[in-house]
Amino acid sequence: MVAAVSGDQTARMSSITAADTTTTAPDGALAPIALGPDEGEHFWFFGGLTTIKADGTGTGGRMVLTEQTAPRGSGSPLHVHHNEDEWFYVLEGELVIWVAGRRIFAPAGSFVFGPRDVPHTFVVSSDQARFLLVTQAAGFEGFIRTLGTPAPVAEIPPAPAAPPHMAPVLEAAADHGIEILGPPGIPA
Repeated sequence: MVAAVSGDQTARMSSITAADTTTTAPDGALAPIALGPDEGEHFWFFGGLTTIKADGTGTGGRMVLTEQTAPRGSGSPLHVHHNEDEWFYVLEGELVIWVAGRRIFAPAGSFVFGPRDVPHTFVVSSDQARFLLVTQAAGFEGFIRTLGTPAPVAEIPPAPAAPPHMAPVLEAAADHGIEILGPPGIPA
């Protein structure tokens, strides 16, 4: 519990699971989302594990939050989001992110913002990386669900035997306002 004292008044904040919590949300408000470390929808997606922690349904279309865990060399094709901004926050490991012609080395603790309509890509440059990927507004979760495979276990998938067929990737991207501009990897 957190207590703040101001003059003669004390404000108290209790856990949302506390039995003494009596405050309710206004009608029409979104429900809180609270997931533990291993909770969420797990997908094998572009060589890594993607866990959807919050999607457009739960956030009223405002944003999508995914936790990504991926091995060295994993990344995305060079692309542009036309419907959402995208940002990365690196929790463990290191990414190299290319956005609008700029190469950014992003170790743990780094934040990188990729505005909509600006070309970008990334590659995991450490043995493994774990990072948050957020898109605002929501919608990117549909792309993940279309191309990803529900993960039978919450771990990085086995390495693929061959690169993905690009026709389904291009079709799903177009359906979700994403334009694929080139292959995975950092442009020279």
